[in-house]
Amino acid sequence: MSVATASLDPLRVPLPSQEIALEYFDSLETVPPKELVGLWEGKGIPTGHPLDGVLENLGWYGKRFNANMRADALLFQTGGYRLVPIDPAYIPVRLLLRFAQFARTKPARNCFGHLQKALWARGPVASLKALQHRGRTSAAMVYDHQPVIDHFRKIDDGRLLGAMSIKGDDRCYFFLLSRTLPADERAL
Repeated sequence: MSVATASLDPLRVPLPSQEIALEYFDSLETVPPKELVGLWEGKGIPTGHPLDGVLENLGWYGKRFNANMRADALLFQTGGYRLVPIDPAYIPVRLLLRFAQFARTKPARNCFGHLQKALWARGPVASLKALQHRGRTSAAMVYDHQPVIDHFRKIDDGRLLGAMSIKGDDRCYFFLLSRTLPADERAL
């Protein structure tokens, strides 16, 4: 890791580009899938990816990883506290990338709010596995019905850096996950 990325902390200093974010990601410890079990609050990290700011605009809360290595890939917060798992199978990822600028607007947020009930997941929609990415094996979440994999590295005991990769796109969407209450202590 270079001196430039040695002291980066995505909570305090934004990762200004894909290249620096990848360098920081590569410098972090790997993490076994079993260490991810629980509820995690998410926050996007702007790096110039088209999805920067989209999830936050739509009310993204984070992810939940279950002991059976299944996952609620996209949890959104509604009503101030309730967490709603969304099934990404119904979201056209490539179209979302193309129209990401609109997805950061208030009309998009309002539209998504009305669509949430139709998008509710009927159970976990992804699997947690150990996969090789960028030369190292670490926890990854593989979406069941999308060409998407979230790769994880450990920042510290309570935080992970995620790098979402979409098949056919060389860019990664980076996000921070912070451990919260165990999954069974949060209302669904």
